[in-house]
Amino acid sequence: MPGAEKYSSAERLGLWLRDEMAENADFYFFSPDETSSNKFSAVHEASNRAWLGELKPWDKYMAPDGRVIDILSENVLFAMLSGHVLSGGQGAMASYEAFWPIVSSQLDQYIKFLDQSRDIDWRAKVNALNLISTSTCWRQDHNGFSHQSPALISNLLDKPSNLVNCLFPVDDVASVAAGELMSRTKDVVNFTTINKTEEPRRIDINHARFQLTNGGASIFQFASDADPDVILTAAGDIVSREVLYAMEIVREKLPGLRMRFVGIAALSHGAIGTTENKLKQADFEDYFTTDKPIVANFHGYAGALKTILSNYADAWRLKVHGFNDKGSTTTPLDMLIRNHASRYDIATEVFWLVGRGDLAEEMGRKIAENTEYIKQHGVDLCY
Repeated sequence: MPGAEKYSSAERLGLWLRDEMAENADFYFFSPDETSSNKFSAVHEASNRAWLGELKPWDKYMAPDGRVIDILSENVLFAMLSGHVLSGGQGAMASYEAFWPIVSSQLDQYIKFLDQSRDIDWRAKVNALNLISTSTCWRQDHNGFSHQSPALISNLLDKPSNLVNCLFPVDDVASVAAGELMSRTKDVVNFTTINKTEEPRRIDINHARFQLTNGGASIFQFASDADPDVILTAAGDIVSREVLYAMEIVREKLPGLRMRFVGIAALSHGAIGTTENKLKQADFEDYFTTDKPIVANFHGYAGALKTILSNYADAWRLKVHGFNDKGSTTTPLDMLIRNHASRYDIATEVFWLVGRGDLAEEMGRKIAENTEYIKQHGVDLCY
């Protein structure tokens, strides 16, 4: 049953990284002292952390030949990763989402280099620069607003050189498919966004691979009806979960309304899909129809996804939700409510679209009930 079991995408991707490092002695993993907190501890089964100083009896996973590079400086780590990749090596770097903009200028320069180097005939292609973003805005329950920023996603999608894949695995299985893409691509930056919390498993590995090799999106048949009246879509694990829960609410209230869920696994400049495998207009119309309203939920800033969807569909069809720079040290559901990206907000959007203002107002009362409960008890009424 899709969604019945929960797993951590970060833990699963950590196992993939471990296997890559075990099989490839030239694969390095870079992390700003967050390998364990980001749930990538499995990499230590393949390699220690690099350490040239004196070893104390209490030190763990440290050795002079370690290929896990833990330094509390994103700028230094990014420079080391890019130098390693440009020298022919492979690797990946992980960091908290809010800290990725620290290397924005370095990324700009790296992308410019890749862009210009495409015109040099004798230059061999290099392995992808792989960046993993976790501890995201939607689950910074303790660190708060200072750690809530998906800004780098918007910056990367703006790059007209079309050398960046922004990947949004919907679950732990899809994170493995993202890892496979990171391993096989060349002359590109891959920016993969996952949460380290346990989230519902939705699809199998064949479905996840299909998404990334067929335009970056797919219909989730288990959540979809034939000849839909409304299309719902999302890019990101937590926001996808909220849309799917919203669909359950709508079906309970309006069992006759036909809906379809389209999962988006990858975005690149101006398009759904990867740099080499963008979703064609005809396929978009097969998934999203030519005339039905589209309600979307995005992991990052809503404008970034709306810009891409506007390349495929008329603006009147689009209702796009996402991060709106509202945050605090608060509960997971409250973060979603503050940014109008919760299941209740998505259900409200659908109810307004079909002319059921009474049900939209009921959702408003549901939000108020949850908000009051959060204020009184410090935890979510339901999540």
